[in-house]
Amino acid sequence: MGGRTAGLKSTLFHWSPTILLPVLLLALQAPVLNQNGLQFKDLNRNGVLDPYEDWRLTPDQRARDLVTRMTLEEKAGTMMHGTVRSKGPAGGVGMGAEYDTAANRKLIDSAKVTNMITRLTADPATIAAQNNVLQRIAENTRLGIPLTISTDPRNHFQNVVGATVQTNRFSQWPEPLGFGAIDDTALTRRFGDIARQEYRAVGIHMALSPQADLATEPRWPRVAGTFGEDAALAERLVRAYVAGFQHGAKGLDTGSVVAVVKHWVGYGAAKDGWDSHTYYGRFASFTGPHLDYHIRPFVGAFAAQVGAVMPTYSILQGATWNGQRIEQVGAGYNRQLLSEILRGAYGFRGIVLTDWAITSECGDRCINGAPAGERPSFADVGMPWGVENLTLRGRFVKAVDAGVDEFGGTERADVLVEAVRKGELTEARVDSSVLRILTQKFAQGLFEHPYADTAAAARLVGSDAFRTAGLEAQRRALVLLENKGGLLPLRTPPDKPLRLYLHGVAPQAAARAGWTVVDDPKQADVAIMRLTAPFERLHPQYVFGQFFHEGNLAFKDGDADYEAFKRVSAIVPTIVTVYLDRPAILTPLQATARALIANFGVSDEALIDVLTGRAKPEGKLPFELPSSMDAVAAQRPDMPHDSAHPLYPFGFGRSY
Repeated sequence: MGGRTAGLKSTLFHWSPTILLPVLLLALQAPVLNQNGLQFKDLNRNGVLDPYEDWRLTPDQRARDLVTRMTLEEKAGTMMHGTVRSKGPAGGVGMGAEYDTAANRKLIDSAKVTNMITRLTADPATIAAQNNVLQRIAENTRLGIPLTISTDPRNHFQNVVGATVQTNRFSQWPEPLGFGAIDDTALTRRFGDIARQEYRAVGIHMALSPQADLATEPRWPRVAGTFGEDAALAERLVRAYVAGFQHGAKGLDTGSVVAVVKHWVGYGAAKDGWDSHTYYGRFASFTGPHLDYHIRPFVGAFAAQVGAVMPTYSILQGATWNGQRIEQVGAGYNRQLLSEILRGAYGFRGIVLTDWAITSECGDRCINGAPAGERPSFADVGMPWGVENLTLRGRFVKAVDAGVDEFGGTERADVLVEAVRKGELTEARVDSSVLRILTQKFAQGLFEHPYADTAAAARLVGSDAFRTAGLEAQRRALVLLENKGGLLPLRTPPDKPLRLYLHGVAPQAAARAGWTVVDDPKQADVAIMRLTAPFERLHPQYVFGQFFHEGNLAFKDGDADYEAFKRVSAIVPTIVTVYLDRPAILTPLQATARALIANFGVSDEALIDVLTGRAKPEGKLPFELPSSMDAVAAQRPDMPHDSAHPLYPFGFGRSY
């Protein structure tokens, strides 16, 4: 055996299931073993090249060796997917600009956690540097197992706690609905590839996306994260999305970000439109044997060898499979959904990662909301739907028995350890989950190169090329619904600048187009107005009820945006663009607006490019737009395209 050195860099080839890629052996903490002219990390510092340290072996071989060396506590910790703690008032849920190193060291060293979500919102170089701090802590543990760091989506417009993260320099693209509007698999894969590069540049290895859910219930708050209501459309775009993030469609390699397709299955059939992050929204409603329709988008993910699946919180009321009623528990506890259908019928072999906090208690404040005058707290959150009467340990046991490998949003590895020691779970069952998790870490090359290059992160994330690609997608995703009298594209008269009144559009953006901005619509030639789709906050006493857009989809008298539109459109020809995070009822706008455009996240720059004709709107509606709330209430929550007399049907879109 050769000598040992520290802090050494060398170029190696790392085996993966699909491709050999050169990677950088970067040992900042572990010594390096020299053997026959080759170099290996001595992660457990025993002076011997153990199989799990040998990059020439397959990920499966290395993982099997490592599992034999782990204590039960280390195995249980590997089945947790914790939260990276940050400094600041929201540090417990990871929001902030800097990590709390001491708190994270405790999770890694004591709870043995090796998978964590980051919600850090700093600049790319800082995120990379902060993630490197975590990896140095992990490399100093007994076996040197690297962290898998995950994130909610970062490349879109919507910012909802628990669903997305602020962009902060990442390239900006339309919501997934916008990709549904464009229906271009090559573009969707290109987006995934760009986001993959940005994620890996800052040290993120797992994407908690895509949402393969179908937006069959228009009132549901999570519509924006889907590709729409049509299963065939969603299937092909989910497949392309996964292939982009995972660096190809043949499984994981050293360039991959693991895609976690979610939420298996039926989440979009939300009963009455309520979301199952909440007790009052814990049900999805099936009116017939339509579960297959909601499964179809996931088939696209399976075809692309998706690395992980996240079960839905929802209890599927009325759903059946092969004539059998689905057990009335959330999918994270449902053996039919996870073992019989997902692994059995569809042959899925990756990781099953639960949604966050399914094992947590749902007490009085979780069930009934915070008392009047008090703010709801994340400490009140728990989603153990259908198993509320089980003990904490009982929930862990039922979930593992159902087919879960990894628990999101918890670090309670001690509960899993206790379950094994009491004979409620076998260690062999735990080993099977840990093997799957470790195999993916090896396939991604994390044991050889867990660290991010801070300079590369600053240079790559949000680069001009990536930003340009995102802007082009924003333009293409716009859906032209009305263009009365051919008002668009706007033409600037040669003798004088066009005078515009703006609502929700930055004056600087209009000035760059050569337009004159006026403060009074009576002085304008044209008005451009941005409106937000109507919503209500009907449950502000609940944590997620504070954030989610619920209830009414119709513009109505008294709404600030609608009152502004009525006032302006009565004076001057008005162009309206509505951000459709849900399928709004645009009936009162249709009659008065001269031009009506649906958007799914668009910057002022991209919007004005389309209004001036420098680019054309290409989008087609990825869902139908209903004509009334009565039609919404009458349609089936689990089926698409069934609203009576829709104002605009699925697939509608004009151009010029």
